[in-house]
Amino acid sequence: MKYSIWIACLITFAIFHSSQGQNCPQSYLIPHNEARKQVGVDLMTWNNSLADYAQNYANQRIGDCGMIHSQGPYGENLAAAFPDLNAADAVKMWVDEKQWYDYNSNTCTSEKVCGHYTQVVWSNSISVGCAKIRCNNGWYFITCNYDPPGNYIGQRPYGDPPGNFIP
Repeated sequence: MKYSIWIACLITFAIFHSSQGQNCPQSYLIPHNEARKQVGVDLMTWNNSLADYAQNYANQRIGDCGMIHSQGPYGENLAAAFPDLNAADAVKMWVDEKQWYDYNSNTCTSEKVCGHYTQVVWSNSISVGCAKIRCNNGWYFITCNYDPPGNYIGQRPYGDPPGNFIP
């Protein structure tokens, strides 16, 4: 009997710990910084104020999970998925846009989006904060905010010289 209670507690702890681990700061930072390492950009740090901003905005999207930007003072990437979405998968979706970014022309492939990727690797963006919620419709919504923001027209995400990027 003692062993079965102990095993049940251990399983509960493992399930809880694993689900919480998918939304911890390192779950967002590691894939961001892996992408940044690939292009020789300094690593980002976690910013609790940005995470609070992200959580506050995510809470506003709980009713619809709408992919609507906050229009705040920070750079911002959004992701939503069903039946679940974890931090690493959200960042991977953004980083996967790398295939549509042409550094030489500083543009995205025609009819493709690459601004999420360029925000992840934007060299002047040095801190990030993210949040995840489960919306009323069952979808999951993740937002990450960046300071300072990136994706400025006429600037490249990293390196020189400036180009014509429009997110």
